[in-house]
Amino acid sequence: MQMEKKDIRALSKEELRHFFVANNDKAFRGNQVYEWLWSKGAHSFEDMTNISKGTRAMLEDNFVINHIKVDTMQRSDDGTVKNAVRLHDGLVVESVLIPTETRTTACVSSQVGCSLDCNFCATARLKRMRNLEPAEIYDQVLAIDRESRLYFNHPLSNIVFMGMGEPLMNYNNVIKAIDMITSEEGLGMSPKRIVVSTSGIPKMIKKMADDEVKFKLAVSLHSAIDEIRARIMPFSKNFPLADLREALEYWYRKTKSKVSYEYVVWKGINDNKASVDALVKFCKYVPCKVNLIEYNPIDDGEFQQASEEAINAYIKGLESIGVVVKVRRSRGKDIDAACGQLANKEA
Repeated sequence: MQMEKKDIRALSKEELRHFFVANNDKAFRGNQVYEWLWSKGAHSFEDMTNISKGTRAMLEDNFVINHIKVDTMQRSDDGTVKNAVRLHDGLVVESVLIPTETRTTACVSSQVGCSLDCNFCATARLKRMRNLEPAEIYDQVLAIDRESRLYFNHPLSNIVFMGMGEPLMNYNNVIKAIDMITSEEGLGMSPKRIVVSTSGIPKMIKKMADDEVKFKLAVSLHSAIDEIRARIMPFSKNFPLADLREALEYWYRKTKSKVSYEYVVWKGINDNKASVDALVKFCKYVPCKVNLIEYNPIDDGEFQQASEEAINAYIKGLESIGVVVKVRRSRGKDIDAACGQLANKEA
């Protein structure tokens, strides 16, 4: 029975160097292969043109490169690009390129499906099938960087982990991916241009603070009233707002980094004065900014976009205490490409 080959990108540079020494080759060969795998994004061993055919054949005998494949790519009228990304095992995730006049942002996935059960999110309707490997996360970013250069003539400028999955439920792999994305041996991006968005898992937020991460933190809040939040996001019954508040205060003490709150206002759910007042109060605990998000409905159910009047009530309340508020309009509506609500119809 043939052994399943290991993805070579699971090896560190040091492990690659040891592999070549153990096979009677020079250690520096590991450096060359590592560069091909990461900064050059090689899809196959045949791409490694400065390595002998014999060495490439040896790599082929021992390893695979489980590279992603962009199965389908859709371009919106507003320039947004949505990729359906097929993984080596046939599963599909989605990633999105969001352009503005000054930058391009990659919205990437961290899991196939999602571990959580947010009622408003299309991805939550899919069970979590598996975590993405660091290289699969990295590949999404690399693909979008190439699209950014092709369509907008400049490299990718920002990354948000707001696609499929809860990043903090795949913490180790997300961190390894970010380490490579920010490494000079990878894409060399500044961690300050990366936002990891979580639905709010207190112990993992504290862990990030203890690990002294350099990227930014966003929390999908959607209500600062426990009962309403539990209706929107049932899993949050296990993570009450008091615990989330404590974790965020810990995060700020350790990192001195502001928190961003992602907040959708829905008609008949959180578009009332009590909800506005609760969010204003919650925003006083930790230095923060708020992104009010235009909702992209996934059906004709209970979650529908609130009125402009309701949005303006939030803006007025938050600005009265000096909180910066941005209204984030849904992008790529004609291709169903709203970040954080990615519907994987093929998986």
